[in-house]
Amino acid sequence: MTFSLGQRWISDSESDQGLGTVVDVSGRFVTILYTATGESRQYAIKDAPLTRVTFAVGDVIPSHENFSITVSQVQIDGDLYTYIGERTDTGDVVSLKEMMLDHFIKFNKPHDRLLNGQFDRLDWYQLRKSSLQYQFQQQQSELTGLLGGRVSLIPHQLHIAEEVGKRYAPRVLLADEVGLGKTIEAGLIIHQQLVSGRAQRVLIAVPESLMHQWLVEMLRRFNLKFSIFDEERCQQYEAGDNPFSSEQLVLVNLNFLSHNAEQFENIANEDWDLLVVDEAHHLEWSATEPSLEYQCIDILAQNIPGVLLLTATPDQLGHESHFARLRLLDSNRFYDYPAFLEEEKSYQHVAQAANSILAEQHLSEQQTQVLQQLVAPTDISTLLAQLNGSDEQRNEAKQALIAMLLDRHGTGRILFRNSRNTIKGFPKRQLLAKALELPEPYDEVMTDWISQRTESAAVNSLFTPEILYHLEPRQDNWSDFDPRVEYLIELLNSDRQLKVLVICAHAQTAKDLEQALRVREGIRGAVFHEGMSIFERDRAAAYFAQTEEAAQVLLCSEIGSEGRNFQFAHQLVLFDLPTNPDLLEQRIGRLDRIGQQHDISIHVPYFDQSPQSMLLNWYHNALDAFEHTCVTARAVYEEFGDQVYQLAMQGIWQDEALVNVLKGSKDLHLKLKHELEQGRDKLLEINSSGQGAANALVAKIAEQDQSFDLPAYMFSLFDVFGLNQDDRSDNAIALTPSEHMLTSNFPMLPEDGTTVTFDRDTALSNEDYHLLTWDHPMVTGAMDLILSDDIGNASIALLKNPALPVGTFFVECIYTLSAMAPAQLQVGRYLPTTPVRVLLDKQGNDLASKVSESAFDGQLSPVKKQVGLQLVKALKGQIPMLVDKAEQHTQIKVRSLIEEAKAKMHNSLRDELERLQALAAVNPNVRQSELDFIELQQQQLDHVIDHAQLNFEAIRLIVVSQ
Repeated sequence: MTFSLGQRWISDSESDQGLGTVVDVSGRFVTILYTATGESRQYAIKDAPLTRVTFAVGDVIPSHENFSITVSQVQIDGDLYTYIGERTDTGDVVSLKEMMLDHFIKFNKPHDRLLNGQFDRLDWYQLRKSSLQYQFQQQQSELTGLLGGRVSLIPHQLHIAEEVGKRYAPRVLLADEVGLGKTIEAGLIIHQQLVSGRAQRVLIAVPESLMHQWLVEMLRRFNLKFSIFDEERCQQYEAGDNPFSSEQLVLVNLNFLSHNAEQFENIANEDWDLLVVDEAHHLEWSATEPSLEYQCIDILAQNIPGVLLLTATPDQLGHESHFARLRLLDSNRFYDYPAFLEEEKSYQHVAQAANSILAEQHLSEQQTQVLQQLVAPTDISTLLAQLNGSDEQRNEAKQALIAMLLDRHGTGRILFRNSRNTIKGFPKRQLLAKALELPEPYDEVMTDWISQRTESAAVNSLFTPEILYHLEPRQDNWSDFDPRVEYLIELLNSDRQLKVLVICAHAQTAKDLEQALRVREGIRGAVFHEGMSIFERDRAAAYFAQTEEAAQVLLCSEIGSEGRNFQFAHQLVLFDLPTNPDLLEQRIGRLDRIGQQHDISIHVPYFDQSPQSMLLNWYHNALDAFEHTCVTARAVYEEFGDQVYQLAMQGIWQDEALVNVLKGSKDLHLKLKHELEQGRDKLLEINSSGQGAANALVAKIAEQDQSFDLPAYMFSLFDVFGLNQDDRSDNAIALTPSEHMLTSNFPMLPEDGTTVTFDRDTALSNEDYHLLTWDHPMVTGAMDLILSDDIGNASIALLKNPALPVGTFFVECIYTLSAMAPAQLQVGRYLPTTPVRVLLDKQGNDLASKVSESAFDGQLSPVKKQVGLQLVKALKGQIPMLVDKAEQHTQIKVRSLIEEAKAKMHNSLRDELERLQALAAVNPNVRQSELDFIELQQQQLDHVIDHAQLNFEAIRLIVVSQ
């Protein structure tokens, strides 16, 4: 290299510094000043990572005085260049010394970088090419948005997510029974809406007790970072500012939303795409006196396009409130309760006809007439005849008739309800109750408390005697005499391999238990309670989930029954019993989940003749709530809960009054359970579960999970970006930043690193691991990082092929055809960013269709920097001509790609529109706005696709060597 003052050079390793100027040459060193950034660098002349910047006739180059010239002549004066040409703005002929070039010049275009010696390693180029190909595949994948959740592949959940998530502005009621995963369904829908671009801003409103659960579920399962807004946060903003303008994903509690007029107005003034409301049955309504909470959600629902309501309470336990929830989804459609009741009678005919067909019962003449009226004007006489035909004919006819009835089902499009009657895969639950003698210290403080305290103070303490005992200062510790501690120690020592989850009401109980187990028996335990940060809880959960050097027992306060999935364990200890049967189900639900591989043992050590024995009696003998999900629990609790508490506060734990409460509770439970079973809408359940079609969706996702494409791609990406990678023993990789990374801001990689896995089961067992899928923000973010920069867009390779003369060369150019459009139009479904490859020989012939890309790539090897520079210098005069030829070849292909994309779009949207129009003719729950959106989408996509742009993405010079 020869350096002279005033020459312009560019850094091979820091091209973002812009154009540098030689300001000093002393001995073995050269100093370059980068005026664009104000920084200077000193390099050893012998191996300086620099490339001389020169231009040729025909190039358009910018001056630092904000004009450009088209070069017509190049003069060399010693070691400096002067460019002569016409100004592009005035047409005047001027000369421009290289010192006067624009300091901010960056060579981002692939051929400019190549011609100026700014080429990348061969593996960088391969990574860019792979990124383009995978981006192309994922933009049109039907699985986009469904892959990324850290969830088990459960058919009914994925069916609902796929069915609802692909709609424009979905408005639905998710009403699955407890334990069937409504929160996961909602999360999948939200995730799909966001990933697909159908939604950008989401507002979630939940009861305050569920705030943490939703925050954790959205973050840990779907990588969605919701921001909690409460009064304290809102006060941080200046007067006049709308706090809710600062975030896209917002989580608020219903009480804050409905009792803070100023902040509710701020929320209502924002543009949201999707509103999600959990525990929607708490929104009390009547035609004359709707609750404040209901009115607030009603106002929001009228202005937010998409609405998801979640409730586990079936409509049979409050039919008017069921109507009120449907009214929130479509107030025009459900405007009057008496009218709804009248219309519902026809729904019952649909359900009865479906039940008869499903049960393969002989249809009466009256049922046949009803069926024909329901599907009129369609002629179903042939299908009815086939119901009495062969097995094959009967099955085909049954499926066809059920499909017609589903289309006509009154609320089947906006209501999804699965029950444990139709969804299989749940474990059995076994109650292992152990009666223990009430210790004398507890007996004394409980007797004292009942006789001296007021009702309000007594009710919550009686059921947790260890807390009651320490309300007064004591010398001894409750764990020293409480027989439940010894019971727990014996259980843990019976099999040290058992993973045991212990749940109790209070954090202090959990902490005292951990200390007792550790000190007395050396048992490893982790504590999990509300006083810990989310990070600390994650660490405790991970310590429990590990298989080696792990905690045998996780001791949780009540918060442990919310939001976490510990289904790798199947031993549950209820150290005390909650006073609400819904909370009991939440506790058991940490282990009783679809995907649990073992039957669940529910250990309940309780004190005989105590409030706990009374609760056990009520839950087990009246509600059967331990060994089966009690769907009537809320209604029974509302009817008899106060009576149970009153008896407890009077010290009446076993007498005739309690017997009457137990009998009344059991009678109501059985009555409601019978009504629920009689009222089961099997047609609705079939629609909600996906009729088995969801199994195909599960199979596709499972196949994608097993593919090695993503791991291979991400490993090469980690290598190129310079991340440290350490294999873990459990199908996981620990990633940490290194000192030589390409960027210090690698997506989703904190300073202290993170652990990732490609295995779904591993991710489900380790909540602090990231499950990498094509939807994961680390994957999509890294891909964007590559394709938005010049990483790998220019490269040189050597080809060893004895059949070709040494010195033969090829130029490979990769272009992309893409259309810019708002995300909600989903142009990628029809015209994804499409890579177009051209492989030219020196005559400009395109060999891409004749040479196998994979075989060709396999014969290539990298080139050293100096050799590459020599090759560029030797072929510099021919490369620009070949780049022009490449674009000409590509333009020929563009028109056919555009026409194919438009045809695909028209066919797809026409079919979708015709299906919805036909459905709207028989089912009023198809909204006109859905039909209008498809028509508008079609018009806008026509324009967008017609104006698709061709972008030059990458170039590779390939030279045959020995």
